[in-house]
Amino acid sequence: MVTTAEEPKRLLIVDPEERFSLALRSVLGQGYTVGYVPTIGQGIAKLGEGGIDLILLTWDWPKLSLVVREEREELLKAAASLAAPVPVVALTGDGRRETAMEIIGQGAYDFFVQPLDVLELKLVIDHAHRMLGLARELAEARSLASLSHLGSMVGNSKSMQRVYELMTKVAAVSTTVLVRGESGTGKEVVARTIHRLSPRAHKLFMAFSPSALPETLIEDELFGHEKGAFTGAAQVRRGRFEEAQGGTVFLDEIGDLSMPMQAKLLRVLQERSLERLGSSAPIPVDIRLVCATNRDLEKIVEDGTFRQDLYFRISVFRIYLPPLRERRDDIPLLAEYFCRQFAEVHQKEIRGFTPGFVSALVRHDWPGNVRELQNVIERSMILSDGPQLGVQDLPPEFKKFWVSSEIPSGSFHEAMRQFKREMVVAALGANAGNRLRAARDLRISRSYLHRMLKQLNILTEENHSGE
Repeated sequence: MVTTAEEPKRLLIVDPEERFSLALRSVLGQGYTVGYVPTIGQGIAKLGEGGIDLILLTWDWPKLSLVVREEREELLKAAASLAAPVPVVALTGDGRRETAMEIIGQGAYDFFVQPLDVLELKLVIDHAHRMLGLARELAEARSLASLSHLGSMVGNSKSMQRVYELMTKVAAVSTTVLVRGESGTGKEVVARTIHRLSPRAHKLFMAFSPSALPETLIEDELFGHEKGAFTGAAQVRRGRFEEAQGGTVFLDEIGDLSMPMQAKLLRVLQERSLERLGSSAPIPVDIRLVCATNRDLEKIVEDGTFRQDLYFRISVFRIYLPPLRERRDDIPLLAEYFCRQFAEVHQKEIRGFTPGFVSALVRHDWPGNVRELQNVIERSMILSDGPQLGVQDLPPEFKKFWVSSEIPSGSFHEAMRQFKREMVVAALGANAGNRLRAARDLRISRSYLHRMLKQLNILTEENHSGE
């Protein structure tokens, strides 16, 4: 859980004597919780238990043995290796420059030469606490991205950060969620992620799509039937709502439900109970419903083919998943994720792309969104014989987006820098140096283009129109 400003700052003091922790408790005042352990080994154990925002570590021990030195290094490494690293502030009586370099060199967040200035210590603690909060938020977003084996939650774009934020908030409650987005954007992945982050995570997640199924089968799948309800019903069958008691039901393409089925679903949501086919006995149900659609529900409500009351019932909390073409900055990240994934699956030593490959991916319109990208990367992985995926490994329709097929000798990030430079230079050249038109062609803001020009050391004339 992300630490907020109202929560006390939880400090752990690692010191051979308790006098310092007792004195610090009295001078820090409210807003601080101070714990204490007399050995570094116990400090490492406490760190593993969690619930610590900052460690104050005495650097000068009475017997500075090799074991103590190794334990200090181990504590610093353990604190730094967490998903949200816990800052360690070292306390020393040695003011020499060499000691300061040793402390910082081993990974300490900061250090103080005793005697302490309490006001200065408070400032350092407060700043470290804020930085830890930001680190925890980042770790939370990264964990969301890793929850799906499809990788569809990978992305650092603003639109995806908003999706992460909404999922985190709604996961804690049991309200109905409506996920909107084109086919292939990852709506089911969002539903599964919400379930995994929720208190219902230990119960079942049931997914169902009514598309192309007859109405009787849809009702049977969702609500089940009694023995003898129809020909062939030889025994009682529980539907998905019953099977998922206490868990989550994901209903995909809800816009395809017939009006009679919409009425039955609305009744279940309102009364929190259902009736199996062939029975009038109500059965209580406790599920969270996550619905999804790629259709314009407001339009089909206006057309009279979707019930307005059901629309209001299922759209209490809405999440919009943008198409891949609206978050092109995430394409290299997703491609890199899928590359690692399929390199392992197909046992290939491929760890990157040529600039031309990335350029072709970014310029493609992706009508199939993330699912299409996943398929393209897997196909390219199977075809490739080199150390990197190149344009020659892409389907023919991607070749028109080829910028360069030169295989760089550097890292993935160097390849990305080269690719960005090629794209920017090409766009400026096609628009006679006009930055506004170039930004439009690249589908980025003009301010972002200005930053790229500076970052990539691209010189342009400053007197073109459109500035």
